[in-house]
Amino acid sequence: MIYYSDRSVKVTSTSIHVDGEVYQFDQLSRIWHLRDQRSWRAVAGRGIWSLTSISPLIAAVIGVVIAIQLDVSAGARAVVVVAAILVGLAAGPLMDPILGKLDDSFDRGVYVHEIWVERDGEEVRVLQTRDASRFGRIYRAVQRAAES
Repeated sequence: MIYYSDRSVKVTSTSIHVDGEVYQFDQLSRIWHLRDQRSWRAVAGRGIWSLTSISPLIAAVIGVVIAIQLDVSAGARAVVVVAAILVGLAAGPLMDPILGKLDDSFDRGVYVHEIWVERDGEEVRVLQTRDASRFGRIYRAVQRAAES
């Protein structure tokens, strides 16, 4: 029975296959997982996508502040305010891919996740990934397969 399968990992009722390496459950004395250090690159990327998502609002606020401080007629101020708001609204269609990237960053996570096994008295790292969602699916499959 296959519990999980993707391009590089396959979990069956008898073994774990990772990048061509096979780990038979009957040869494993222990299976565990670790959450390793935080990836600061992932944290910074998430921060950049967050700032990008609010940049139209920031641009509109800056435009309004500039319009208020300009020494021009009320009509010219209104034009600057309207232009700032239109620039913010024009960025609307870009929000979907930006928010998609931000959402993906939460799916992937910022920690490195690992699956380890003990085979013949030796501890072996089977899998290492930052994709928290994928890691969860794989580890649940390993647990189900090991219990069966």
